[in-house]
Amino acid sequence: MNVPNKLTVLRVLMVPFFIIAYEYGYFFTAFVLFIIASATDFLDGYLARKNNIVTNFGKVMDPLADKILVYSALVLMVQDDTIYSIFLIIILMREFTIAGMRTVAASEGIVIAAAWSGKLKTIFQMIAVFILILSKGFIPDISYQIGEILERTGTVLFYISMVLTVYSGFEYIYKNRNLFKNF
Repeated sequence: MNVPNKLTVLRVLMVPFFIIAYEYGYFFTAFVLFIIASATDFLDGYLARKNNIVTNFGKVMDPLADKILVYSALVLMVQDDTIYSIFLIIILMREFTIAGMRTVAASEGIVIAAAWSGKLKTIFQMIAVFILILSKGFIPDISYQIGEILERTGTVLFYISMVLTVYSGFEYIYKNRNLFKNF
């Protein structure tokens, strides 16, 4: 197994440790684990392209590993009322719709490439999650204001990611509407 694929597997293996840290209130540890796991995403892609070692495993597992990490964080945030469950449902609806479209397209020999709006959505989503996790690590009596500012900033970025989620979902559907002609 090459280094980029090992980094992808490492990202998946870090998720249970992230979940445990978050669940037990070790938010700074959860934040650090989330940052490291996210950094492996950028590093594995960079190394795969730089060294021209793009594999089918990496093409499938890299985006799946990202989703496992981010959606685990979002589920935890629904659980502790950081975000509303409707937002997670909208995100999952978009993801399942796009995944279904990609499956149908692949069965017809068509590849649906990632759009910039989807990439931008992911960037805002990850930054929002970083900040929202970090905001929980501040002790209310000592640094309440810092935690409050981070929480508000993370929430605004999350709302921006939600707008991008809906927009990119409609963009994927519109650009690939020809897949629905036979239905």
